[in-house]
This record gives sequence, structure tokens and C-alpha cells, in this order.
Amino acid sequence: MKKIRVLIVDDSAVVRKVFSEELSREGDIEIIGTAPDPYVAREKIVALKPDVITLDIEMPRMDGLTFLGKLMNHFPIPVIIVSSLTREGGELALEAMDLGAVDVISKPSEAYSVGDMSVQLAEKIRGAAKVNVTDLKTRGKKIAKQAPLVAKRSLTETTNKVIAIGSSTGGTEALKEVLIKLPPSTPGIMIVQHMPPNFTTSFAKRLDSLCRIRVKEAEDGDAVLPGHALLAPGNFHMVMRRSGARYYVNVKNGPLVCHQRPAVDVLFNSVAAFAGANALGVILTGMGRDGAEGMLKMHDAGAKTIAQDEKSCVVFGMPKEAIAAGGVDKVVPLQDISQAILDML
Repeated sequence: MKKIRVLIVDDSAVVRKVFSEELSREGDIEIIGTAPDPYVAREKIVALKPDVITLDIEMPRMDGLTFLGKLMNHFPIPVIIVSSLTREGGELALEAMDLGAVDVISKPSEAYSVGDMSVQLAEKIRGAAKVNVTDLKTRGKKIAKQAPLVAKRSLTETTNKVIAIGSSTGGTEALKEVLIKLPPSTPGIMIVQHMPPNFTTSFAKRLDSLCRIRVKEAEDGDAVLPGHALLAPGNFHMVMRRSGARYYVNVKNGPLVCHQRPAVDVLFNSVAAFAGANALGVILTGMGRDGAEGMLKMHDAGAKTIAQDEKSCVVFGMPKEAIAAGGVDKVVPLQDISQAILDML
């Protein structure tokens, strides 16, 4: 079995040591080197040709964003950003994604145990190794110019409908493409995107500034309302509940599910239980099988379901598993998913 060759770039000797030790336990990952700053990293990239790089944003001599921009222009390679759990860290990580980074993970802290972090990082590395970075950058440039959609008929009849969306690797751009086209009359949306705390705060604000619907990071007890989207906060699961005719969400702690918190399966399972045929589920690009079981439960409960097709996925993992499980009604290219949502409502 060919191992995924990883270079760790971080000015913290502790982080380099922890990442190296934890990832070396994975049979399919090989740590081929570490670097304390971008200048050392540049030499090692040329000499060692890694498959994936983990990159700290805040480093001496040259910051990670500057280095990432140079790297993507001259030596495109899958990069996972290692971010601090601060609001600034989340905003910088978003900038890094715009520059071409594949994914983001937080440094070990009170919010994440080293064990949880290492499991998630290994999964992200496996996903990143499958990404064509040049293709990823090209896709990102195509999104913002697309025309918004108009519902073919009034959506007032669908006020009791809800939409649940799950995504992971490549999902920040995919979600942007889907949500930016939806009209303000769209039924209430709940989203799980695999990402750390504070990153979800920044991402929700970014989406809110771009979309005609309102987007916010979910808080416990938030109502699921037409024209609004709730994004699960990093490191917390989000479940949907029902009280009479009112849908709302609970944000809660809990064990990792499919190596993730938040997990798509946790959301989808709750939507299947409380919304049934009033729900529509969407599974977008991502590594692993999170969401496959929950989408099947939604489908069996009478919900309509959509999966992103292989060609438009950054990583065709989660949609592939959902399709294989038998829980998908329709497989759609990313650029057509917004219209498919409106049509199926």
C-alpha cells in the first residue's frame, strides 16, 4: 500500500512532535519531515515532494498565508491549515481556503483532545491526498457570478418543510454555490460542515454577507425559519426537534460520530425522526461516510434526497457512500443542486 507522504510546517516544536507521533500510528500515513518556518519548508518541499502539507498560519519570518499564496502559484499541493481556536484564527483560515487550502483543523487545546484532533487530522489528510488543487482553485473562481434563482411557484405552501445539508472537504465552496442562488422564500435550512470552532462563526458571517437568505451559526433553541440557514457550530453536534408546528435545533456536546463533531449523521437522524416526509436532505462533497446512514433514514422516512455527483465533487466520499447505501433519490452536479432543491420542494 502506497502511504500518503506528509510534511508538517509549524513553528511550535510541541505541535510538530505531537502531530508526528500521532500520525505515525496510522498505517497509511508517513511523516517525511517537519519544518519550523516557510523557508525551511520550501527546501523540503522541493527535495521531498510531499503529497500533503499541514501548515500553521502564524509563523516567524513569513506568515502562512503569504507562503500559501506563493506555494499555490508555483508548486500547487494539497494543504491543510492548522489554525488557533480564536476568532482571528477562523477568519485567517477562511482566507487560506480562498487561496486554495483544502481543509482546516485546530491546534490541540481544551476544546479538542489530542486523540480527537489526531483522528480528525488523519481523516483530513486522506481526503486532501485525493484533491486536485489546480481544479479546486479553478472552481472557486466560477461561483460568485452565477445568477440567483426564482422559485417556479410560491413556496408559501412549504412553510412546514425543512432542508438539511451535510458537507466536508471542499464544502465551503460547495455550500457557497448552493446557498448563494436560493431565494428568500426557501424553507428553513440546517447545515453541518466539518470544521472547528470559530471557523464556523466566520464562515456563517461570510455566507450571510453573500446570500439572499439569512445565515447564522446555530445557537441552542434557534427556530428553523423560512429564509434562514443555521450552521452547526464547530465541536458541537446539532439536532433538530419539533414542538407542535415549530421546528428548532439543539446544540449539544457528545462523542465523535464518524470521527466528526459536528456530524452530518447526527443532524440527518434527527430530521428523519422529527420531520419525516416534510424534509429534503442534501449531501455534498466530503471524505468518509458521514451522512450515509442518516440520509438513508431520511429517505426511508419519506424525505426527498439529493447527492452531489462525482465529477463536481472535490472528494467523492460522502455522496458516494450515501448513494451506495440506497438513500439518494437524485444525483446532481453542484451547479444544478439549488434548482433541484426548489424543484423537489
